[in-house]
Amino acid sequence: MSSIHGHEVLNMMIESGEQYSHASLEAAIVARFGEQARFHTCSASELTAGELVALLAAKGKFIPREDGFTTHESKICRH
Repeated sequence: MSSIHGHEVLNMMIESGEQYSHASLEAAIVARFGEQARFHTCSASELTAGELVALLAAKGKFIPREDGFTTHESKICRH
C-alpha cells in the first residue's frame, strides 16, 4: 500500500468544513483512507492515523475553535 501525504488529510478537513477533535479526526481519516493506511509528511513517514493527527497538531497545522479545531490552506506547506 502506498503512503498518503498529510496534505491530503488537511485538504479533507478543509473540504468538509467541519470542526474536529483529535478522536473525531482520527475516525474520519480511518473512514476515508482505511484502517491500514499509512501516512507521511515532509518530515516523517510510516505514520498511523493517530500518529499523523498528533504530528499535525504538534506542528501547528490546526486552528483552535470553540468546539475543537479546523485548518486552513495557509497551514499546508507548498514544497
